[in-house]
Amino acid sequence: MVGTAQVRLCPPYEAFKMKSNKQKRSEIRARKEAKREKAESLAAQAAREARQAQLRPARPRDELPVDAAKLSKNNSYSIPVFVERGTYASIEFACKACGKVETWTAGQQKWWYEIAKGDVFTTAIMCRPCRRRERARRDEARRTHLEGVARKARVPKG
Repeated sequence: MVGTAQVRLCPPYEAFKMKSNKQKRSEIRARKEAKREKAESLAAQAAREARQAQLRPARPRDELPVDAAKLSKNNSYSIPVFVERGTYASIEFACKACGKVETWTAGQQKWWYEIAKGDVFTTAIMCRPCRRRERARRDEARRTHLEGVARKARVPKG
């Protein structure tokens, strides 16, 4: 039994075994085929991801998309939450004057930020009736002030 032992090469030395050109070409062809298949699978995956990116993401019915180009400019380093999210969502708030809980709808937000060019870091704080009342109070104060200024201008200086 002493003369029947087989000699096995260690794994690192198997790579240096003598090979015929036919074997080498076969291995090269197999490596190229594996590389081509990997490239094809990566390309297919990239194409799937691109199609997914093009699909419009589903959003709830009460949300509207943000058009960041129409927002007023600001000098802040931070980005408003609704811009990060990409949609306007209805927000509940308590009126600071009467305490009534109101909803600032996505449509109202879109109008305020994109059409009226309101500051992107402001939110609704008063309900509509309280805003009307405050606007009437300011208009009355302005009218009273201007009447006083006009009356003062008519009085001759003595």
